[in-house]
Amino acid sequence: MNFGLGIDTGGTYTDSIIMDILDGTVIDSNKSLTTHSDLIKGIKNSIEGLDESYLKDIEFVSVSTTLATNTTLEGKGHPAGLILIGHSITGALSTDHVLSIKGGHDADGNVIEDLDDLGLVEDFVMENKDKVSAFAVSSYFGVRNPEHEIIVKDLIGDLSDKPVVCGHELSMSLGAYERAVTALLNAQLIPVTDQFIRSILSVMKKKGIDADLMMMKCDGSLVRIEDALKKPVESIFSGPAASLVGASHLAGVKTCLTMDVGGTSTDVSMISNGIPGISESGAKVGGWSTMVKAIKMHTSALGGDSHVWVQSRVFMGPNRVIPLCLAAFDHPELIDKLAEMDKTNVRHMNDIIQPTTFFVRSGLDLYGMNNVALSSNEKEVLDVLGDEPLSLSDISIKLGEHTLMFSSMLGSLVKKRYVHQIGFTPTDALHVLGDYTRWDSKASRMGAELLGEYVGMDKDSFCSHVKEEVATNLSLSLVSFFADDVKKSDMKKILNKSDLIAFKIKVPVVLIGAPVKAYLNELNNLLDAEIIIPDHYDVGNAVGALMGNVIHRVEVLVRSFDPGSGQYVVFSEVEREVFDEYEAALDHARYLVENLVLEYMGKYGLGMEKIQFDLKRHDIKSTGGMPLETRLVGIGIGTPHRVL
Repeated sequence: MNFGLGIDTGGTYTDSIIMDILDGTVIDSNKSLTTHSDLIKGIKNSIEGLDESYLKDIEFVSVSTTLATNTTLEGKGHPAGLILIGHSITGALSTDHVLSIKGGHDADGNVIEDLDDLGLVEDFVMENKDKVSAFAVSSYFGVRNPEHEIIVKDLIGDLSDKPVVCGHELSMSLGAYERAVTALLNAQLIPVTDQFIRSILSVMKKKGIDADLMMMKCDGSLVRIEDALKKPVESIFSGPAASLVGASHLAGVKTCLTMDVGGTSTDVSMISNGIPGISESGAKVGGWSTMVKAIKMHTSALGGDSHVWVQSRVFMGPNRVIPLCLAAFDHPELIDKLAEMDKTNVRHMNDIIQPTTFFVRSGLDLYGMNNVALSSNEKEVLDVLGDEPLSLSDISIKLGEHTLMFSSMLGSLVKKRYVHQIGFTPTDALHVLGDYTRWDSKASRMGAELLGEYVGMDKDSFCSHVKEEVATNLSLSLVSFFADDVKKSDMKKILNKSDLIAFKIKVPVVLIGAPVKAYLNELNNLLDAEIIIPDHYDVGNAVGALMGNVIHRVEVLVRSFDPGSGQYVVFSEVEREVFDEYEAALDHARYLVENLVLEYMGKYGLGMEKIQFDLKRHDIKSTGGMPLETRLVGIGIGTPHRVL
């Protein structure tokens, strides 16, 4: 047999699975909790739940993760600096460390303005190198000529040992703002991905697993781990991409819609004839539009660990918290704390100030940056927290301050990942209703009673309401995948009349994720669809991580350089070259596409005879028929573990 080990680290669970990767059968699987402060522990626990006799025969390891997605959704990326060349950005950015300098190129790759502000770059780097984890550089029309980006990157490398990523390294598409956002997110995710991969490698070494390691990218393809480290933004939908591939394999269908219900988010995507659907515009996550080629996916910040909180009504999310049932399982004293909880003034309540929220140190060391990243007020609050959960009242007594004086600091500490928040979740609601009872149901019942009182419901009614809202939102996620131009509020009105009308989905819907069985009846009532929950549905992502292919896309552009001269310029990821004739430029472009695909696939031992190669061409001509622009896109597809 040819054994493979698939590992998926999600926001809540870390899943491991052993498969015979030649015939696709599952040999063994296990789930364990993800340990965010020490990923090695969760990965080790997951693998240790497998039959150890198989580990020595593992020949191929592949991983996926939702860590990058969840980090971006929750706005918890590591601090990064952004240097813009030849332009500035007035729109939102996920950093305050931004420098804009002169420089940049035009659409033909010609210099618009010389790069004369390198002194400003030096000052910026020296001022921020101890405040950020990485730097991003994005130049105006950098994809048409990356010269200025490369100069600035080299300068940063001389001044700091922090990673540097350039916009042209991540996308060949135009769009200065989106390219800058993509580069910035990539820089912010480098420490997250680095920690994850180091954790995987550490556990493999301890377990004596000597095998090739790969990672699933957000387009549903596999990539060498060293490349994944350089471009972590391409793993931003790694987990959902793996669930799509895994769902198709487990359900035995080549075409299906997949819904992956995780702890932090719910993701909907589609696979057609075994090939993941790719977004035309690029991955969008957490409100950010990027240029990353990713599966076409609808993602919402609703999952099993979404925070359920109340004011005058019930709210869910967008933040993830530790469920009460899980926290009480690890900290039984939480039951007594819940019993002693005072009634909170509803006027003061928000997602931090709740009668069911507790706080505990995460134990996460942000690469020695703790002293820089926190204000003095934040440090004061953090100092009173420890390994045991504290209520707001506990913290108030320790600080000698009213809750309103420090609640914003708690929120900031949670966002910066120094502190974990504990609260009521949809997982707790399922525990109360008896639909999913993995941990301490008593804590869930007490939490439901406390929150239900504020909205005039008993605990069962409160939890039924939460479950119905989750099911409705899951259904909306499925329908809006095909109708994202229709307001969700309008679709929800139709779903609320589901006893008379239902949306029909014409392809099978495969559900993946630990709690999905609990929502099956509600989904069948709301939708007219063939809904499949396959065997091993709870570890579908780990299955997909193993069953993916290496897919490499290369794009080369041939563009009229000067209509009067008859010259054409070829733009690619490796060069910019001018030709006197269109046919010569086109021939060179074809050569580049094919050779760049073959060069990439060769790293995996895949020659042309072992891959599926497809070349597509799109022409734009003048009214007189003269070629103005030709875009060539080459795609190579191969299976890596068949050549190991």
